[in-house]
Amino acid sequence: MVVDVSEQDPFQPNDMIGVDMGIANIATDSTGKNWSSERVEGVRRRYGSLRSRLQSVDTKSAKRHLKSLSGKERRFKRDVNHCISKELVGYAKGTSSAIALEDLKGIRERITVRHSQRSRHSKWTFSELRKLIEYKAALKGVPVVLVDPENTSRECPLCHYTDRRNRPTRDMFRCLSCGYTAPADYVGALNIRARTVVSQPIEAPLFMGAASPQASAGG
Repeated sequence: MVVDVSEQDPFQPNDMIGVDMGIANIATDSTGKNWSSERVEGVRRRYGSLRSRLQSVDTKSAKRHLKSLSGKERRFKRDVNHCISKELVGYAKGTSSAIALEDLKGIRERITVRHSQRSRHSKWTFSELRKLIEYKAALKGVPVVLVDPENTSRECPLCHYTDRRNRPTRDMFRCLSCGYTAPADYVGALNIRARTVVSQPIEAPLFMGAASPQASAGG
């Protein structure tokens, strides 16, 4: 059954929500909310282990089971992306906020990952999550803006000092200039938001989320 639903005209936002997409956290927004991939990773490992055992058997029954597994894993991932996009768009609508996303075109070619993370990186559906956010946002009238993601996780959201050493680990950001410390994905979301505010000015004054309980600044 196909149902046509009219899109709402985009509203004038009073705020902006930056969204950083990643592997350890599927998505993190500039309010500090994050959607961890821990449960997703557990399911991926379970399916991967079962798939390996079935491939080693190589019988007709095993091949049928493999095909069934592929469909189940795909539907699970889509459901996770559906839930994330629904929650994010719902929050944006309720707070009269626009959504700023990274332009992740070509991300698989641009980003290098450790050998142990290659399967995890290659199988996640970044483009699907973005498309789900965009179409749900269009139905709700929530504006969506794409920004250049370059150095969003290396730039300090307070003093704007940019250095790859600002990110000593995958999960942590610490500015070498001003000492600002916060989760790296949260910093990325703040910078995505800040870049969008500059390129897409809106009427109400915006809050730069440096006072998040997850973050701190020091000398």
